[in-house]
Amino acid sequence: MKEFEGKVAIVTGTTGIGRAIAKRFAAVGSNVLACGIEVAANKELALEAQASGLSLHVELCDVTQANAVRAAVAKTVKEFGGLDIIVNSAAFHPFGTVVETDLETWNRCLMVNVGSIYLMAHYGVPAMKKRGGGAIINLASVQGHACQRGVAAYAASKGAVHSLTRALALDHASDNIRVNSISPGSIRTPMLERSAANFAPGVLVAEVFQRWGQAHPLGRIGTPEEVAELAAFLVSDRAAFCTGGDYLVDGGLLAGIGVQ
Repeated sequence: MKEFEGKVAIVTGTTGIGRAIAKRFAAVGSNVLACGIEVAANKELALEAQASGLSLHVELCDVTQANAVRAAVAKTVKEFGGLDIIVNSAAFHPFGTVVETDLETWNRCLMVNVGSIYLMAHYGVPAMKKRGGGAIINLASVQGHACQRGVAAYAASKGAVHSLTRALALDHASDNIRVNSISPGSIRTPMLERSAANFAPGVLVAEVFQRWGQAHPLGRIGTPEEVAELAAFLVSDRAAFCTGGDYLVDGGLLAGIGVQ
């Protein structure tokens, strides 16, 4: 019997880390609904799942919209019989100081990175309670602990993810729902590629990745699959006594004096 046989999961974000987690969960037996706003990425993930014979369905969903999130949860429950796992991986990463960041960008960052977690919990927790409990993973970031310059909105949102994770864990421990966050360092994703282009315009992405990798004591950047392994552990029964925590997968980045 596969480890997640009979489990039902919603994963937000269909690129990078979200894609890797959705595929990892489906590979060990979970029925997965992956929610994403990028049409091309959704199509790619659906084709990958079909080719691999995975029970992984992809839904076009703007996770900042209450009606869309409510519909996604309802569809999951209707098609798979319930909900056991939520992974909030959808993210928006703008750049700029508070002076450079306009209000629309600030609000969208907070809504995608934090508001979507609220919406998924608001509609998802009641369904999880009907199954006797479950597990929620929120993707935070090392930027929520110690940040670079010029990422005010993103850093603020990831710090909020840490706090919201603790609040959810305390509020729903009695419902047998465990809630944890994961804080990755630099991970090889489309989002990191956009960051590389922003911080080092005109420099090859591979060169920027190599430079950033050297800032991590392990000497490289991470992969989405490595984050997915930690997520799989945290939602499994092997982590039954883990809730309210933040778990680093950062190649030792925050173990040093500061973030480069």
